[in-house]
Amino acid sequence: MPPTLLIHGGAGAIERGKSTPEHEAALRSALDEALAAGQAVLDAGGPALDAVIASVRVMEESPLFNAGRGAALTCEGTIEHDASVMDGAERRAGAVSATKRIRSPILAARAVMERSPHVHLTADGAEAFARSIGLEIVPEWWFFTPERQAALERVQAAERGESGASERDRHGTVGAVALDSAGHLAAATSTGGRANQWPGRVGDTPVLGAGTYADDRTIAYSGTGHGETFMRLVLGHRLACLVELAGMPLPQASAQVLDELAALGGTGGFIALDARGEAVMPHNTPGMYRGIARGGRRAVAIFGDETIDA
Repeated sequence: MPPTLLIHGGAGAIERGKSTPEHEAALRSALDEALAAGQAVLDAGGPALDAVIASVRVMEESPLFNAGRGAALTCEGTIEHDASVMDGAERRAGAVSATKRIRSPILAARAVMERSPHVHLTADGAEAFARSIGLEIVPEWWFFTPERQAALERVQAAERGESGASERDRHGTVGAVALDSAGHLAAATSTGGRANQWPGRVGDTPVLGAGTYADDRTIAYSGTGHGETFMRLVLGHRLACLVELAGMPLPQASAQVLDELAALGGTGGFIALDARGEAVMPHNTPGMYRGIARGGRRAVAIFGDETIDA
């Protein structure tokens, strides 16, 4: 199987007619840009780890996704980022959580993996580490967007019983998984959390096995959705165990864990690749921003009724 890259930009109540044609076109263009960045790494013979970082970096810089610059706001109107990365070759991993001023949380997560003796740093400690190694620190206001402020207001109004808010307003994540020409897998995930979450809340994104997982023997995985449910299931690791220990094909295992997610009331989706290049992008929401790059081609999709060559 040629090198393969999958990305997602969040799952939720993403339905036709709910946004303008211009906004939809911008989203598709941003997804394609993220795919192109990772694809360029793989096409040059680069490692899966570099490819997933490249793709996630593009989405962190875009205000269209709930990560980096477009992060959701807490109930106090503040920003808190989570991110993690895992290298399937040696099962090395790094994560950061509750950071407020690190421009690229995914670069910080990689640095924790490669330049510290730890796996997970949080809040002020993560930011002090990022400063110490020269990662870019920006003012908190740099991450704020009018769209996320409006989403917070809708969610807060809904919780007061004054109006409605969709799951699209509440959460979102970006992620990438890749299989490179050497047969190695990697995964990366980054998020701004849930709109109106309590300060200090940590979701599944930086929790290895729940939001991100990679092991050359099984799968690379990145999830998006209701993080608390993903953590209760340890969904990514659960998927890997079904593939490795139960001998299930990846599509069958994916369907099972998605059913288990729904049984606990969870919504969302994920992207996953196995060591043979089998790819899946399932979700139990109306839509999920997603894309695939393989064999010199790229394709993106948004809505649930769109087919995409995975």
